[in-house]
Amino acid sequence: MSGGWNTIESDAGVFTYLLDNLGVKDVQFEELLSLDPDALAELYPVYGVIFLFKYPTDTPYRTDDKPLDGTFDHDASERLFFAAQTIQNACGTQALLSVLLNKTPDTTAATPDETIDIGPALTDFRDFTMALPPEYRGEALSNSELIRDVHNSFAKSSPFVDETQRHPDDESADAFHFIAYTPINGTLYELDGLQPAPISHGPCASPADFPAKVMAILQRRIARYDATEIRFNLLAMVRDLRVRAREIGDAGLLAREERRRRDWQFENALRRHNFVGFAAEVLRGVVAQKVRAEGGGGAYDRWVEQAKQKMIKRAEERKKAGGGGGGGEDVEMAG
Repeated sequence: MSGGWNTIESDAGVFTYLLDNLGVKDVQFEELLSLDPDALAELYPVYGVIFLFKYPTDTPYRTDDKPLDGTFDHDASERLFFAAQTIQNACGTQALLSVLLNKTPDTTAATPDETIDIGPALTDFRDFTMALPPEYRGEALSNSELIRDVHNSFAKSSPFVDETQRHPDDESADAFHFIAYTPINGTLYELDGLQPAPISHGPCASPADFPAKVMAILQRRIARYDATEIRFNLLAMVRDLRVRAREIGDAGLLAREERRRRDWQFENALRRHNFVGFAAEVLRGVVAQKVRAEGGGGAYDRWVEQAKQKMIKRAEERKKAGGGGGGGEDVEMAG
């Protein structure tokens, strides 16, 4: 069961406004289309990255006592915000929070450029959960009405699917998972709620080291998949680019970023609506026009009769293809 959490897209506009609605200041996400460290370095300051990948249901995710890359740092669970994932569909927001809640001024010795104003609501959540072990932090996250409601406000609307319930065929479907990578106090950590502890990937002495180190880790990770698997997504959590534009007086950059924000707002608004009613009205209008063009109400009856004749012909062809036997057998409808 997913406890009322819907799936959300790995999309820069979704994640940016998710943070904005949680009260976070001056942070946005940028999608990275390559594993080029320079592309990430250009976005400085970079707080961390969120990586989406196909969960390896048919290959080992880790050995019995260590991850496939890096080492478990069980002691870090006490110092860092690290929460066990206790519920499905929440891993995107959990990965986002794994970066965010480790970048507050009181938790890092970094410069002001590397810290984030997470707002009063998330500050209260962090202060409450840091006294708990990781599994209870995960439960606290799962039961946070504020975070869940903001998360679900970015889910795609569907009148036909209840994503808060597990479906019978879920076991056969591909599963995808979000994790976070972020430098904290001189160490590069992988924060994955399905692992027993934060994973240390060694020293990361300065923000300038992060792009090259994290891209090397991701390249090794992707290399463990079949070459035909291309379903990966990488988002960088960075400082709001409008802040940089104002600091350097770049009116063009500021205008571009303001335009992107408006586009993201429009796209997020569309996600909250289903268009079944709209589609039905369009179809009704098209049918009405076609009926008028082809002779009034009698046209509809002709279409129904034509459809019946096509199905009869198709059924006869099936019988002939099957040897002509069967007489009273049911006919499977196709098309």
